[in-house]
Amino acid sequence: MRRNNLVLVLRLAHVQGRVSRADVTRLTGLNRSTVGGLVAELVELGLVVEQEPGAAHHAGRPSPVIVPRKDIVAIAVNPEIDAVTIGLVSLSGQVLKRIRYDTARVQTPEEVVNIVTAVVAGMRGELDSSFRTVGVGVALPGLVRDGDGEVVVAPHLGWHNVPFSAMLGDALGLPVVSSNDASAGIVAESTFGAGRGARDHIYLNGGASGIGGGIVIRGLQFPGASGFAGEFGHSLVNSAGVLCYCGAYGCLETEVRQSALLDAVGLEAANSEQLENVLTTQFARPGGPDREVLEVVNRQVDFLADSLRGTVNIFNPELVILGGFLGTLYVVATERLESAVRGKTLQGTRDDVRFARAELGLDLMMIGAAQLAFAPVLADPASIASALGQAS
Repeated sequence: MRRNNLVLVLRLAHVQGRVSRADVTRLTGLNRSTVGGLVAELVELGLVVEQEPGAAHHAGRPSPVIVPRKDIVAIAVNPEIDAVTIGLVSLSGQVLKRIRYDTARVQTPEEVVNIVTAVVAGMRGELDSSFRTVGVGVALPGLVRDGDGEVVVAPHLGWHNVPFSAMLGDALGLPVVSSNDASAGIVAESTFGAGRGARDHIYLNGGASGIGGGIVIRGLQFPGASGFAGEFGHSLVNSAGVLCYCGAYGCLETEVRQSALLDAVGLEAANSEQLENVLTTQFARPGGPDREVLEVVNRQVDFLADSLRGTVNIFNPELVILGGFLGTLYVVATERLESAVRGKTLQGTRDDVRFARAELGLDLMMIGAAQLAFAPVLADPASIASALGQAS
């Protein structure tokens, strides 16, 4: 019971960033003395600090504010076909450092391990002197098996049956947890972003490696039997389409591709982070975007709408969140996408659903990957001592 109560208090501080004792008492239903004891234990464990409240606008004694410690961090890793991104994320979900290591070609698992090891070595002095690292979270563009974190297949990376968590853990001497990138993304958006407060929602992410997604039902992530649920990129949208690596023709991710958008606006793959700025600037011009750009965007939006039609009809979500370059498509063609989806879905489901772009931007995968590393401590706060023991 006490562990569960510790979890409640720590999660409130984790999600909200700062929360008063009075709010913890109100939100948990625990009495004030119990909350005081739990907060004292979390302070002793080194997970939170208490701060004096700001100016109070109500009668009575101001309640102390509970804040996650900034020196409790996780290392986040996101390998892609065009880059390996490494970040340092605090327990409150703040990205303290984000390093994108561009690659001229797809990296092997061993090469990714070497890149991450070199970047972490460069941060080692700062990590040892200023932070306490609980572990490493990895968001991968592929099917990652729950439990052992083996990459069953990451087709765009060319990886098959790779024990990546074990490989990286051996190299860094830290506990490593790996997951599919879109699954990590929905955890981040559900905790800190557009999905906060939504019980039933779907997340689709578009990146250099294709399209994946995540599913939350009644407030709980639905991983599927082996953790592979959410492969929306392989829904059929074009029966006359091209062959996908999965063996089918006309999959969503063969028709809706970041590379086609980059080509249309004249950007190199290494400049994918500039894509939204370029597209939004073109669509904001009085004359609108170039004809080629408009045609590519409209074509991709229409195929995306075809896929979302099935998703909305099957899952009846209250919210669909679009991240990565899919979020960019939504920003520049909001009305076209929403109208196309609502025009092709059943009356009940289309009335219930709303759409949003992911709110965490470039920090999304860093926060999602870090959540994987923080999960054991958030599930059992007292385990922080053993986690830091492994990390030392």
